[in-house]
Amino acid sequence: MCLIVVGWQAHPDYPLVVAANRDEFYARPTASAARWPDTPNILGGIDLEAGGTWLGASDCGRFAAVTNVREPNMAKAERSRGELPRNFLLSDCGADKYAKQIDGNAFAGFNLLLGDGKSLIYASNRGAPPRSLAPGVYGLSNHLLDSPWPKLLKARQKFSDALSELPDEELFFALLADPSIVSDAELPDTGVPLEWERLLSAVFVKSGNYGTRASTLLIQDGAGKIRLHERSFGAQGRPLQSSVMTTSL
Repeated sequence: MCLIVVGWQAHPDYPLVVAANRDEFYARPTASAARWPDTPNILGGIDLEAGGTWLGASDCGRFAAVTNVREPNMAKAERSRGELPRNFLLSDCGADKYAKQIDGNAFAGFNLLLGDGKSLIYASNRGAPPRSLAPGVYGLSNHLLDSPWPKLLKARQKFSDALSELPDEELFFALLADPSIVSDAELPDTGVPLEWERLLSAVFVKSGNYGTRASTLLIQDGAGKIRLHERSFGAQGRPLQSSVMTTSL
């Protein structure tokens, strides 16, 4: 599963700040964040199994990220959710227009954040129509925007505290690295076995075969330039590599 916390126009110098964890099976083939070989104006990771991405940005200041909606036993959908951010980054369509033309029936449950420099749009095929977000701090896990899951509430508060320390990044990576498991009394009931509810209740998930594969901090300044810093991990949270890149205006 995944976690994204975003500050939209919540800092005077950095209109967009995103801290995100991508959780996935370690066996799923993945390319770490980099400029894409065929479209070098886009930077982000690539899901090598289905060809999409979970989070990325472009030199023209666009941003996109997706999480799935936890729906146990749902049938596999026609198309991969990773197409949604990838196709937005490849297009020049406004965020609101792009969100409204998505065929939600072609995808399993998703949450999508789209930024075009002028607005930040939230869209889901399990909730209300796409909407433009007002300035503030928001959180996404694997339910709808700002669903009050314990790990999301904790991460959102720590994110808000970390904003005042920018450009220092370490408080953001510290919140993304939190392995604390929620008590059983606080666990949400999402239809998965209790063992999985416990595992997935942590901000930073780790086990032998599934966990946080990447922690990413994305910061956009007032001129539209984006800095993307990714730290990647293997089984049991073993650090693999760290990469930092910036967009070209």
